[in-house]
Amino acid sequence: MDFQPKTAIVTGSDSGIGKATAVALAAAGLDIGVTWHSDRDGALATAEEVRSHGRNAVIAQLDTTDVESCAGVIDDLADRLGSVDVFVNNAALDTRHDFLTLSLDEWKTVLDTNLNGAFVCIQRAAQRMVSAGNGGRIIAVTSVHEKQPRFGACAYDTSKHGLGGLLKTVALELGDYGITANTVAPGEIATPMNDQEDASAFSRHRPGVPLGRPGDAREIAAVVAFLASPSSSYVTGACWPVDGGMLQMGPQAGSHITSDEWRQS
Repeated sequence: MDFQPKTAIVTGSDSGIGKATAVALAAAGLDIGVTWHSDRDGALATAEEVRSHGRNAVIAQLDTTDVESCAGVIDDLADRLGSVDVFVNNAALDTRHDFLTLSLDEWKTVLDTNLNGAFVCIQRAAQRMVSAGNGGRIIAVTSVHEKQPRFGACAYDTSKHGLGGLLKTVALELGDYGITANTVAPGEIATPMNDQEDASAFSRHRPGVPLGRPGDAREIAAVVAFLASPSSSYVTGACWPVDGGMLQMGPQAGSHITSDEWRQS
């Protein structure tokens, strides 16, 4: 409970879950490092919203497929912020190709984006936390597919399973430094990645999800903010599904159950 974070880096925070997370952490009193891949304007908008909470924001471009460059970006942001107390790995690429037709190039792109680049970023952030000696929080946004696979998502599922395993190992190895490591596993969330906007989460019906709708990015951010806070001091090595109950139904349920008949006894 002595951990008092002042700074956070949130990758892929130009939109969606990453943006909502950056803003939630700023509202909790943290200065934020924002990264973007192709939407610089989105990153600037996130930074402005962070600053509206009276916090500092710095931005940098991060391409996690360029694995060798990732550590330098984290160093740059941490230097400009003065530290990195919380690191949220959110940058990701989703793709849909079944196992028999998936090309090796696409496999490598997804694994570099979602896992290899993430490893480098997380490792560098952790090294800086250990060096500072103040503890820390490492959080990775994965997916319900960290827990259960989805038909036609071979590379994506593999990357999310791998990221979840990485964070569990990190939790074992860094606990002695006062650093916790956890994952947050969203279900279907109304974000640009899913061709939706936050406002649509409460107006769209999903019969296969027990809560009956997609999630809002701010609902994911709220859980990340808890895991980043002093209050989560005894939580590590855990996966937190935030999915409206989707995993109780199976990950195909959200898109493939088209009526509410299952609710009838």
